[in-house]
Amino acid sequence: MTDATAPTPTPLSTPPTAYLILHGWQNHRPEGHWQRWLAGQLEARGHVVRYPQLPDADEPTPAAWGAAVRRELDGLPEDVPLTVLCHSLSCLLWLRLQAGDAPPRADRVALVAPPSPELIAGQPIHAFVAGDLFDGRRLSPGGSAEAVVVAGDDDEWLPLGPVDTWEARVDAPIVVVPRGGHLTPDSGYGEWPVVLAWALGVPAAEAFG
Repeated sequence: MTDATAPTPTPLSTPPTAYLILHGWQNHRPEGHWQRWLAGQLEARGHVVRYPQLPDADEPTPAAWGAAVRRELDGLPEDVPLTVLCHSLSCLLWLRLQAGDAPPRADRVALVAPPSPELIAGQPIHAFVAGDLFDGRRLSPGGSAEAVVVAGDDDEWLPLGPVDTWEARVDAPIVVVPRGGHLTPDSGYGEWPVVLAWALGVPAAEAFG
């Protein structure tokens, strides 16, 4: 477990060049969200960026979202490294894809504010946690080079906290953001230089401190 309060370090000289950014439930990619800001920052640097509006964001299904993600991945160049950044519900989707047949390729993966599977089980989107995927097994988020889980210590979607919810479930280090909430614009995460540094290739331990 680490703390995400360190200053933003200098990016590496050879950053990844392809990115897939995936939003969460009821997210229509608002202008003030850190994911939209990040997509713009990466595109301005000449990188290949996919930040799709996933289908039926208010009433999503794992099948529809999974198919959309695979279409986006199919459209990315295969000869460059790929970084995937998921927020909220798309973190659960990504873990399902990685645990299923033909797990998607990725070199670096950030699961940002993944919600509690127990909490999602009581929501209309409970299909994302159907089956025994989140019961007692340690899941790989993919990422042949690096993977990280980033979550606020006061996230309302993590009533037991990030560590107690995810440390035994995901094979990746957990970065705890003090007073980060659900890491949305409402909790102050519009421009987020630290996540940009990580996206540009800085290792998680250095980027998030």
